[in-house]
Amino acid sequence: MEFDLVVKNGTVVTAQGVYRADVGIRGKHIAAIGEALHGEREIDADGMYVTPGAVDVHVHLEMPIGDFVSTDDFYAGTRAAAFGGTATIIDFVEPAPEETMLEALAALRAKADGKVVIDYGLHMTIGPTEIVKLAQVPAAYEAGCASFKLYMAYGLRLNDGELWQALTAVHNTGGLPVIHAENWDVITTLVAENVANGRTSPHYHPRSRPAKLEGEAAGRAIDIAELVGTRLYVFHVSCGETAARIAAARQRGLPIYGETCPQYLLLDWSLYDRPGVLGALPVCSPPIRAQEEQANLWRALGQNHLQVVSTDHCPFTMAEKESRSANYSQIPGGVPSIEVRFAAVYSQGVRAGHLSLAQWVDVCCTTPARLFGLQSKGEIAIGYDADLVIFDPERERVITPASLHETAGWTLYEGMMLRGWPVVTISRGKVIVENDELLVGPGYGRFIKRRY
Repeated sequence: MEFDLVVKNGTVVTAQGVYRADVGIRGKHIAAIGEALHGEREIDADGMYVTPGAVDVHVHLEMPIGDFVSTDDFYAGTRAAAFGGTATIIDFVEPAPEETMLEALAALRAKADGKVVIDYGLHMTIGPTEIVKLAQVPAAYEAGCASFKLYMAYGLRLNDGELWQALTAVHNTGGLPVIHAENWDVITTLVAENVANGRTSPHYHPRSRPAKLEGEAAGRAIDIAELVGTRLYVFHVSCGETAARIAAARQRGLPIYGETCPQYLLLDWSLYDRPGVLGALPVCSPPIRAQEEQANLWRALGQNHLQVVSTDHCPFTMAEKESRSANYSQIPGGVPSIEVRFAAVYSQGVRAGHLSLAQWVDVCCTTPARLFGLQSKGEIAIGYDADLVIFDPERERVITPASLHETAGWTLYEGMMLRGWPVVTISRGKVIVENDELLVGPGYGRFIKRRY
């Protein structure tokens, strides 16, 4: 047979268009796109969409935060991603003060390489202790960390002068700086005022992190990036204020990009008013906003003011959330979305008329791969990695913890009915999920050295 595997009779969906074709795979790569192809194995995708493997450029697996570590390890998290149609993720390296960037990268890879079931990359974090290590940025880039995470919040916060230094170092290396943009000075002041006055329930979490000042922080970072002359990618945009700052910069011709996440597109801040631990579960930062922000974010995606949907997947157990729920500022922040993202954007985005099929694939597969130096991912094209998803647009899934493969034991999307779900995931030419079964073991995934 000419091909090892052929996906036949499907409707191919790419960022460029939608058409009916067979996809022929030889080894690990796409070898042909055409009609009447035949292979050693053939999968009939009649009535299905055939998309590139989805790419999630923002996840936190096995991430320590204070006394806790995010619930999904590199095996469980990548397994859940694979069931959801995601074939590549990008996680984070966070050097300890005494570590070099390359030592931290080696340590993180030692944890991940033997566990991952899909391919992965890593962002390098530049916190305050890395400002004296900026001469190491070129070595980190050469080792495959083509993007560098900067914070305007938490203990990893950089002041504006340090942002200038970090942005300059990354720009001079050719990497992509990515940023968590929030006004930390105002946040800490509002939190202190709330706690001092007994306002400690999760209701006050989003009120302590105003949307206007998320936009202000993003605008400040964009202004500094413009002066440096660098690209900039804004993580987890939660509101129209920030999307507008990115749109305005792009209209001026600046290379500024932004992402949003399922929790901001599908949920609203009424979740923080649920009783007991339920109100603690949605604590994440930036916070989930008022319901009207959903329309702002869908509009921004549809108009290409935001370019990517990622997850910021960083779950903790219900018990861990509950243990700190007496003071919202101490609750470990993060929510799980790694498995539902691709289907949710189709079901609630395409079916609701917010996005076209091509835009769905663009924001979940193609543009994230392109922006982050995943040069053989995110496209259905000859020579690219044979990462494919066979997606049933009519398959219905009611989301429950039991229906997912994440390990937190809860989901903010519980009871939500999604119409459209992946039925087969293929990674580098190998079927890794089929018939609701994972067909590869830990270590099948590989680390991808990214570059531009």
